[in-house]
Amino acid sequence: MSRRKTERLLNLVICLLATRRPLSAEQIRHAVPGYDAGNDEAFQRMFERDKTELREIGIPVEVHRDPWEDEPGYRIMRQAYELPDITLEADEAAVLGLAAQVWQRANLAEAAGGALLKLRAAGVQTDESAGGPLELRVDTRDPAFPALWEAVRDRRVVRFDYRAAGSESVLTRTVEPWGVVSRRGRWYVVGHDRERGAARVFRLSRISGTVTPVGRPGAVTVPDGVDIRSMVGSRDSLVRERAATVRVRQGTCQWLRQVGRTEPGAGGWDVVTVDFADPEWLAGSIVTFGADAEVLDPPDARDAVIRRLKGALA
Repeated sequence: MSRRKTERLLNLVICLLATRRPLSAEQIRHAVPGYDAGNDEAFQRMFERDKTELREIGIPVEVHRDPWEDEPGYRIMRQAYELPDITLEADEAAVLGLAAQVWQRANLAEAAGGALLKLRAAGVQTDESAGGPLELRVDTRDPAFPALWEAVRDRRVVRFDYRAAGSESVLTRTVEPWGVVSRRGRWYVVGHDRERGAARVFRLSRISGTVTPVGRPGAVTVPDGVDIRSMVGSRDSLVRERAATVRVRQGTCQWLRQVGRTEPGAGGWDVVTVDFADPEWLAGSIVTFGADAEVLDPPDARDAVIRRLKGALA
């Protein structure tokens, strides 16, 4: 659905909710932005489609026929539109708080915060700290994540440059995205690769440059019965993990110490051994520690870190 149409439907709902009496089609035409005031036939078609779509998603647009009026009137009764009072158990409210924490570092942070604000305004207590010592986060360091998430949401084809595993060559791929999945700390997009003519899994850390939308929203159809999680799982199981040696300053890089094996070093440094499968994913995690972490081995992981640092410098 286009942004213009979404705004028009929202304005129509607000108009029909706010009115104290039923409004005729002509009154709605002049009151709601987005309707063509000059073409009667085009307005009637658009208005009929909008009423149908609102009713299909459960918004009760009522028709009132007054014997003293020539045209019917339209209105949305607030009692039929509004949701009943929300009541949540303590554990349910805690889950909502944890869900908001999960998206704290993703592009949905604003939406999650807005949802919690509305729940609190309705009298529902949401305890974001109910997780105790647990802190849930979604790792979205991959720059391609926001654009791909929006493409999946809008069912829109995308094009991006992709570096295949074990290769330095970068090829342009045109993909009909079906979903974005996280597995073992890495993010993947699953969809139909138009160049290959088959379903493929792409790791976000291997996408170079920007993700460009292609065509109009709604062009992608997800096949019935497709299980994108199993597709990512079967692909990920074929990737052989290796060990990387990372030198870290003492008292820093706690995440690396938690996921790896730490041995004391000399001169204010420790040595951490971390298992990894994708050098680019490891590099994306290492560079966030700046000068406190240095990859010693293997060479491809070290080169991936250097490449990212040079890119940031440029």
